[in-house]
Amino acid sequence: MEKEKAKKLHGLYNKTLHDVIAFWSKHAPDNEYGGIFTCLDREGALYNTDKSVWFQGRALWMFSRMYNTVEKREEWLETAKSTYEFLNKYCSDETGKMYFTVTCDGKPLQKRRYIFSEIFAISGFAEYYKATGDKAAPEKAKTLFQKVLTIYRDPAGITPKIDPNTRTTKNHSLPMILLSTIQNLRETEPEPFYDDLASELINTIFQDFYKPEYKALFENVGINGERLDSPQGRLINPGHAIETAWFIMREGLYRGDKEMTEKAVDILDCSLEIGWDKEFGGLLYFVDIENRPPEQLEWDMKLWWPHTEALYAALLAHAITGEEKYEKWFDKIHDYSFTHFADPEFGEWYGYLHRDGTVSNTLKGSMWKGPFHLPRALLLCTQELATQQ
Repeated sequence: MEKEKAKKLHGLYNKTLHDVIAFWSKHAPDNEYGGIFTCLDREGALYNTDKSVWFQGRALWMFSRMYNTVEKREEWLETAKSTYEFLNKYCSDETGKMYFTVTCDGKPLQKRRYIFSEIFAISGFAEYYKATGDKAAPEKAKTLFQKVLTIYRDPAGITPKIDPNTRTTKNHSLPMILLSTIQNLRETEPEPFYDDLASELINTIFQDFYKPEYKALFENVGINGERLDSPQGRLINPGHAIETAWFIMREGLYRGDKEMTEKAVDILDCSLEIGWDKEFGGLLYFVDIENRPPEQLEWDMKLWWPHTEALYAALLAHAITGEEKYEKWFDKIHDYSFTHFADPEFGEWYGYLHRDGTVSNTLKGSMWKGPFHLPRALLLCTQELATQQ
């Protein structure tokens, strides 16, 4: 990338990052009970006071990360501290299992069988430790991580989604998100254990979910990595696959493993090709590998988060390979995203578009959308572009 172009983009991404964080800093903190709200309308007004536990952990990571890597700004640290305290006080039951949602004052609402609330809290605790030196935080992270790892190794403790006596399946999301969690933990405590576990997870992704003969990374496979002849088994989630690609690219860079990095770039290639809507532009939410009808009725919508993941993944692939095609991909994704998702009038990005790129819902936050995918991608892109000026 030309230095002048990188400089101009760096300025835009840095400004957008600060604008997005300012939106959440202004509207999200709960000054009465602590933690953050995420159900915000276009202008930032609250439309639901219930709280996503996922986003307590994600926001803890994001605001701590901003404090650690961008600027020692007290308001970011205060938001992180409030979220950390809310997580510890209200978001787990007596067994340590974390809720999915709680009321504004921390009363339990919903508990899901999944372990993603715990996973996001782990990364948040680790990053908060770097910001504050609070020694309880990494201990909480390690304790939770061992629980999560035990469940990953033996999922019998979780009620299965599908009866395993009839069909045993596994999903790409767990090895994917555990890899990212390990990378966050390792920044705090670089132990060989984390390297070994990261190798195991990447091998699982390559051997079971990534199938070069189909040029696709599958979301669901059989217990031994076999293809499943069902809508579930044909499902491709381009955003997840692209996110996985850059997780593995970064792992390859960390290890100096060129072969690992090249395979990750291959995943990016096929995922962009499968996911890109050649008629209207943008990334489709779900794709059936055989072009048969997907089960998900929202399959053709355009969501913000696959595009934020693709922005950074394409930029990183270009930095690694020097190939012009990744700069062109970055430009295409950038143009689509800043044209369709950005809201210059009120800040932040829309989350949900129809296939033709028109806005489906003007919300800026929900139980699923908050201060994570977009600001994380903007931060990573800003850091990468700084090296190219």
